[in-house]
Amino acid sequence: MQSQSAQKRKIRQTLVAYSFIAPNFIGFAVFTLGPIIMAFLLAFAEWDGNNPLKFVGISNFTGLFTNDRFMASLKNTIVYSLFTVPFTLIVALGLAILLNQKIRARTFFRTVAFFPYVASLVAVAAVWNMLFTPAKGGLINQLLMNVLHMQPLKWAASPKTVMFTIVLFSIWKNMGYYMVIYLAGLQGISEDLYEAAALDGAGALQKFRYVTLPQLKPTTFFVTIMLTISCFKIYDIVYMLAGGSNGVVNKSATVLVYYIYEEAFRNWHLGSASAAALVLFAIVLIVTLIQFRGEKNYAND
Repeated sequence: MQSQSAQKRKIRQTLVAYSFIAPNFIGFAVFTLGPIIMAFLLAFAEWDGNNPLKFVGISNFTGLFTNDRFMASLKNTIVYSLFTVPFTLIVALGLAILLNQKIRARTFFRTVAFFPYVASLVAVAAVWNMLFTPAKGGLINQLLMNVLHMQPLKWAASPKTVMFTIVLFSIWKNMGYYMVIYLAGLQGISEDLYEAAALDGAGALQKFRYVTLPQLKPTTFFVTIMLTISCFKIYDIVYMLAGGSNGVVNKSATVLVYYIYEEAFRNWHLGSASAAALVLFAIVLIVTLIQFRGEKNYAND
């Protein structure tokens, strides 16, 4: 009797435990796992949401790489990532080193640097568009004309400068978040290492090269991975600054995620959109694996 009672108690405790995780698991299954499985299926089919599914094999994938709009969005995403990742790393690390020093109002400046990341994207994009308005009355164009004696730029309104504007905005918007991560890494470095380097006659640059950078290697690796994934998923910033895929910046600013959205919910080419989503997934996976392999080889050296 005691064993049966203990067994019933164990079953009851197990059911209670599953009842706690069930809402989260059901939500994950319905809103994440289900759509992922459906995307894999749709990538090999043709469907507009109304007519029956039609299996088309790999024609959705082959069609992507002959689609000028997809290739332009892929190129734009790669260019955006290649410029945004390293410059965000440099700016975030520079801010972290500067604001890790004992300076006056250090907490205030940390808050100011972090504020763009937590501020509403709609609000900061509206302010940014006012500052970088293509008209001569824009504040940044006024500075260019009156201080640097340059011609005013069209910024996000021109195909020539739209990607530069988006990269600049992204760096400013996200640098505070990665600065905080670098600050945590810097504060984890033992002062004994700097003291030992100073005894060996190392200067500030040598301390940075031989102490700070090696000790921040895990932090830099984490930041690089997160930044790369974030850059390949870029959508909202492009939409807010360049108006999505409308106007003259069409081919110069359209990125992969916007292409997927447009194919799925404007053109109702759900198979093509799912294939593009899988291509994006494959690219992010390959880049991440390469970064992991590079980090592993560097650690072994």
